[in-house]
Amino acid sequence: MNERLLDSKTKTKIAKQLEGIVGVEHITTQETDIVLNAHDAWPLSEAKIRAGEMLPLADIVVFPGSTEEVSEVLKIANQNKVPVTPVGGGAGTCGGTLPIYGGIQLDLKRMDKVLDIDHKSMLVRVEAGMVGIDLEEEVNRHGYTLGHTPTSMRASNVGGFLATRSGGSMSSLYGKIEDLTLGLEVVLADGLIVRTKAVPRHSVGPDLRELFIGSEGTLGVITEATLRLFPIPEERRFRSMAFVDVHSGLEAIRRIFRAGIVPSVVRFYDPEDTAMAMSQHFDIKEGDSMLLLAFDGAAEKVDYEERISVEICRENGGKDFGDGPSKRWWAHRYDMYYPTKFTTAGFSIGDTIDIVATYDKLENVYRAMKTAMEAHEAFVMSHFSHMYQNGGSIYMIFFTSQPDAETAWATYKKIWDDGVAACLREGGTMSHQHGVGLTRSTYTEDELGSGFQVLKRIKDVLDPNGIMNPGKLGLGVQE
Repeated sequence: MNERLLDSKTKTKIAKQLEGIVGVEHITTQETDIVLNAHDAWPLSEAKIRAGEMLPLADIVVFPGSTEEVSEVLKIANQNKVPVTPVGGGAGTCGGTLPIYGGIQLDLKRMDKVLDIDHKSMLVRVEAGMVGIDLEEEVNRHGYTLGHTPTSMRASNVGGFLATRSGGSMSSLYGKIEDLTLGLEVVLADGLIVRTKAVPRHSVGPDLRELFIGSEGTLGVITEATLRLFPIPEERRFRSMAFVDVHSGLEAIRRIFRAGIVPSVVRFYDPEDTAMAMSQHFDIKEGDSMLLLAFDGAAEKVDYEERISVEICRENGGKDFGDGPSKRWWAHRYDMYYPTKFTTAGFSIGDTIDIVATYDKLENVYRAMKTAMEAHEAFVMSHFSHMYQNGGSIYMIFFTSQPDAETAWATYKKIWDDGVAACLREGGTMSHQHGVGLTRSTYTEDELGSGFQVLKRIKDVLDPNGIMNPGKLGLGVQE
């Protein structure tokens, strides 16, 4: 897929310079190390590995231990016009950390510390390489939660959350990572260190945080963040309701938010996903769709929110399943991140297109995508999650099994192409939290329209040599 750019002499020279910055023990050019660092959790790359195909490889992997070291590494890369691919936990699902033009992989795993907890302001300052579960457990010890619990949180880190605009399973109440971020520290391609002031709001020009959150390493390297904290809720209560069709469940969700109630979890499975995830554990009527809810806060608040939500669900034909399905999902919510029988055998491949739309378009987007994707010998199941006052996201999950690798990869692309096209045609947005990476890079211009030219101009100014994660977001493809 790529041609390694560095000849032996240049690689040796740059490696020696990098050793002087991070130490000889924090850099590697060994083929085995480079291969192990070559991929993330993108289903297509994992499937290609199983089929015996080689992925694009970096020339050098370097592990900086501080923002200053990141700055010095980028200065060397920029002077030599060497591509740099930032790497966090390697848990992304879109190929965002594949070094498709070789060069340097900048792995931030050593930068894994909580630097400060401000109890008065309820903020935590943390390095970008800290793994999500480690951060959550650390703030838990002080009586707080970040409220950010993506399925990958045992394998992903803060920098990855920020780079892809991550959302956790409780984003309805606590927000996505962009809502949780007050301040950032970012290193630009030329080594300039930029720090944004950590304040709740400001009126000093555009918000520079938003320039880098979601930029996937194409504009700079996020090295540190100041994030909001919340007191651990007094109570978390679960409830589960089944509906005869998708429309009824979506209407109940919309009305719950319209009533001013914001559950911590809102997760609604279509009939296929309900059958797959729930039917073997609970007596659910075939064709029904299951809604999982959770409510966080003081007991009185939870009592009220649960009561009103259940009333709304019943008014829309919901059948009460108590707390069983929701509690079971919560207890096993990380299990799905590991390989399943659908993605480990032969030339089978599965993936998720996580889209978002407003309520007036949400059901139409779901049905249009499902029709388009199923036209390519795909089994498609879906759930609606990360729901908000004005709309929410859909996980369009598909699996296909083909007789050979070439057919499997081609079918995979057709499913993606037609699924995303249907989403955009019906007014949806092609990613809620997984980012763009390589998977969606060819669709970015259609998604952003003329705004894509603005993004390209920003890229050209901040990274004129095009070294920062080239090829991702549809940006910086090196000639």
